[in-house]
Amino acid sequence: MEASALGRRRRRGWRRAPAAGSPLTRAAVVLLLSAFVARATPSVKVYVMLHQKSPHVLCVTPRLRNLEMIDPSFQWHGPRGKIISENSTAQVTSTGSLIFQNFEEGMSGVYTCFLEYKPTVEEIVKNLQLKYVIYAYREPHYYYQFTARYHAAPCNSIYNISFEKKLLQILSKLVLDLSCEVSLLKSECHRVKMQRAGLQNELFFTFSVSSLDTEKGPKPCTDHSCESSKRLSKAKNLIERFFNQQIEVLGRRAEPLPEIYYIEGTLQMVWINRCFPGYGMNTLKHPKCPECCVICSPGSYNPRDGTHCLQCNSSLAFGAKACV
Repeated sequence: MEASALGRRRRRGWRRAPAAGSPLTRAAVVLLLSAFVARATPSVKVYVMLHQKSPHVLCVTPRLRNLEMIDPSFQWHGPRGKIISENSTAQVTSTGSLIFQNFEEGMSGVYTCFLEYKPTVEEIVKNLQLKYVIYAYREPHYYYQFTARYHAAPCNSIYNISFEKKLLQILSKLVLDLSCEVSLLKSECHRVKMQRAGLQNELFFTFSVSSLDTEKGPKPCTDHSCESSKRLSKAKNLIERFFNQQIEVLGRRAEPLPEIYYIEGTLQMVWINRCFPGYGMNTLKHPKCPECCVICSPGSYNPRDGTHCLQCNSSLAFGAKACV
């Protein structure tokens, strides 16, 4: 990685440390770094949550962090080779670290830092080039999918439609305080032949329960109890209790059963996690962030709420949602 001098250091975009011989600051860095090879510049992967502040991306190797450097100078180049200057979204510190204040999708890409320094005052200038691939990522779209069956009125009856609307209203109100929402995925009426009995009409409901803030960038609540998974777990428990209470009410009922009622034992639940379009999970490509929905790399895409980025022969940018 160390080679001959790049030339004069007083170029546009170079950042010189404030004092010669001062050790580099030990910034609180959360980077996913791989080992550096002696004369190569392997790409180091860094993951930054969408719309959040990035960790400090260092312009030194782990070895150099613990050594003195004389007159170090730093220069960062962005994805298209453009020199990075300090602005409202990016900052280069006096020790060469790159920081993003509000990381956006379009900031994903390859970043290269050029470092010039002297190991001692007597030695010649040495050069170092470090390359990073910085990925935007976001939390998966977690949600529960429920299915339930109800004894129903005749399939062409308006009472079934009215009941469906009322049921969704009740379920939505049940989880509203948890910042969750209920969405109807499918509702069908069928005539079912019962075992050793005749035909009966049944409503097949499929609905989802998801977190309202999953799709809206930064979370409004930072308390540990406000995590999406915890709130969804509470919402699931409330919904299961609601259906169990229907069984209890029917069991205490002295009158004949109503025309539309919940069929005991038919509630089923599945936990689902999906990535938003343009993002995907890949434990092989991103082993240090296996449960992250990482922005799709160039040449791949995710057109809908899926789990993985799909390969495409076309030349695509980061975060592609279609193969064109």
